[in-house]
Amino acid sequence: QVQLVESGGGLVQAGGSLRLSCAASGRTFSSYAWFRQAPGKEREFAAVISGGGSTSYAASVKGRFTISRDNAKNTVYLQMNNLKPEDTAVYYCAVKIGSGWTSNDRLYDYWGQGTQVTVSS
Repeated sequence: QVQLVESGGGLVQAGGSLRLSCAASGRTFSSYAWFRQAPGKEREFAAVISGGGSTSYAASVKGRFTISRDNAKNTVYLQMNNLKPEDTAVYYCAVKIGSGWTSNDRLYDYWGQGTQVTVSS
């Protein structure tokens, strides 16, 4: 049975850092991605990493966030530095079974429960 467990969210001041983790179980996956959803807003793409380790980021987080994965542990991480109040959102880990990696949330197969990140000014 597939399960994605997220952790690492919390409250941080602007300019601070957090690292999110997402541990998957039940099977192996191709791509891992992070999406986020702020209150009253649509879910948006943040970062993705392929099975081979290639990464891509939304312009809003590029240069501040780093996605990485440990294939042996089926775990993906999101290191978030220089956080801004506009980064406040629920962050969701998502995984894709099939080949190919994308920022389109419709193409991901399983989702974590979400973890809250709040950045104060």
